[in-house]
Amino acid sequence: MPGLPRGRMAEAIRTLETAPRARAAYPHFLRIPTRWMDNDAYGHVNNVTYYSYFDTVVNEHLIRAGGLDIAASPVVGLVVETSCTFRKPLAFPDRVDAGLRVARIGNSSVVYEIGLFRAGDDEPAANGRFVHVWVDRATQRPRPVPAAIRAALQGIAVV
Repeated sequence: MPGLPRGRMAEAIRTLETAPRARAAYPHFLRIPTRWMDNDAYGHVNNVTYYSYFDTVVNEHLIRAGGLDIAASPVVGLVVETSCTFRKPLAFPDRVDAGLRVARIGNSSVVYEIGLFRAGDDEPAANGRFVHVWVDRATQRPRPVPAAIRAALQGIAVV
């Protein structure tokens, strides 16, 4: 975005990063049913529950496609950053289609983008960002993303 003043450029980049992405932008989906207990006093899914949906779609993919053994793998992904942009409410008994894509795979980190869609909707109820840093389970020091995990993530990478 050449020609924009510095502050405006940062604002434009943030806008691009948080722009809603339609269902077609996500190569992997997991259907997650809402539960009665997900609703808050206002009658919609509580904001912290959206983060559990993010965690669920990421880890389901890592376990199923990447072979992650959450109990015994010597290298594990620690969540170091999350964010959520809420767009419209979800409520029990909605079914949520959690879309997943990988925006960046580094040496020891992965940036995921998640879209939460009410079943049948093309526009997201929320967009999220989720960052893992892969570390040695015992020492907690960064390690390269394991080969099987990297292969599984490359299958849903968009960059």
